[in-house]
Formats: sequence, structure tokens, C-alpha cells
Amino acid sequence: MEQTITERYRNRLRRRPEERDRWPSASRPRPALPPLTYVRLGERPLRRFPQLLVGLALYGFSLSAMVRTSLGVNPWSVLYEGVEHHTPLSFGMISALLGVLVLLLWIPLKQKPTLGTFANILVVGASSDLGLLLIPQNLGLATRVGLLIGCVVLNGLSVAIYVGARFGPGPRDGLMTGVSAATGLSIRLVRTLIEVTVLGVGWLLGGSAGVGTVLYALMVGPVTQFFLPWFSYRRTAEHAVDAAGPP
Repeated sequence: MEQTITERYRNRLRRRPEERDRWPSASRPRPALPPLTYVRLGERPLRRFPQLLVGLALYGFSLSAMVRTSLGVNPWSVLYEGVEHHTPLSFGMISALLGVLVLLLWIPLKQKPTLGTFANILVVGASSDLGLLLIPQNLGLATRVGLLIGCVVLNGLSVAIYVGARFGPGPRDGLMTGVSAATGLSIRLVRTLIEVTVLGVGWLLGGSAGVGTVLYALMVGPVTQFFLPWFSYRRTAEHAVDAAGPP
């Protein structure tokens, strides 16, 4: 079943043309972020599927590049490492189990796994391994600092790209979009709160964190929020709403 646009978008579509003309085109703000709800697979797949794959590949590559900086990993990896200190499970098994737990949190948020959810698991893992093969170890400090900043920007950009394809988010990003939809809070704020919480729990459990971990936790949300309007797929009705101007 196709997802409907939000009530706000419906109201804007109903506005009369003469009301919209009161807003000079030069003064209209940047197009609003459309709903990030799932769009069925058959709708413009040649436009959206490559975007999904590119976004996921860049995301995995950014994670491996962050490992090579040796300045701190992302908050979820800190959590996996912390749990590893208290259980006989391996890092990979902990990652998989926590992924399942995150998917269970989707239930009260009315989120459902989709193609994007499973593609996330396959493509991110492969691109991460490829990144570790391509990026050398033992880089100089200046190079590692520059690489760290680039990783944070690339990570936020890649999230905006693959979430914006609207094939459905991965497990952790589904939690982000679900909480945002349920609470009305911005993607930026929700993402930051999740990352900071995960980081805090992982650190208390003994996971290692560095300056890169803190930078990632604080900045990936705002970076994702910034890029989402430019990469979010818009359906025909949503394009018409953008042209209508503010309510």
C-alpha cells in the first residue's frame, strides 16, 4: 500500500493559487523535508535503488576509515566493545544480537523491516571490509585528523543518501526515524540523543572512546539533517507541495 503524505502537506496542496502568490519566489525558504516513509519498491527503482547502494557503500567505507584514524570509533562500536568485556560473546555476535534488539524496538514505533533494512546489513559489511583493505594503517597524525573530520561528514552524508532513497532505513536509522516521527523531534536532535546515549552506556561498560567518538556523536546528527532535504526522494504530490510554498 502506498504511503500517504502528511496532513501538513495535504493542507498546503488545498491552498488556493492566489494565496500562494502572496509569497514572492525569491523569499520562499528551502523546500521542506518530505516524509521519510517507505516508498514501494516498484516506484522509480532505477532512480532510487542506485542511490540506496551508493549511500550504504559510502556509509560502510566511512566506518572503516574511522577505524584507520585510531582516534576513536563510532558510539555503537564502543557499546559492542563494552558488552564484550562482560560476556563470552564475540564482537560480531554482539553486533548481531543488539541489531535484533533494535529491530524489536521498532514494534512500538510501527516500523517494519524492508529491502533497505536487509541491504544495510549486506552492503555495509562488504564496503567496510573493502575500506580496511584500501586504507593504509599507521598514518601520520595530521592525516588522521583530516581523515576523521572527513569521515564524520561522509558518514552523515551517506545516511542522508540511503535513508533519502526511502527503501526503508537500516536497524539503527529506523530507530532514529521512528522516534522522530513518534515524538515530532527533529532528525538532528533524535540522532544526537541516540548516539550520546549509546556512547555513555558503552563507556560505562568499559568500551574505549576517543576524541573521534565524541566528535561523531555530536556532529553526525546535524550533518545528516543538513543533507537530507537534498537527497530525499520526492513523489509527484510532494513536489507539488514544495512548489506551493509555506502554509
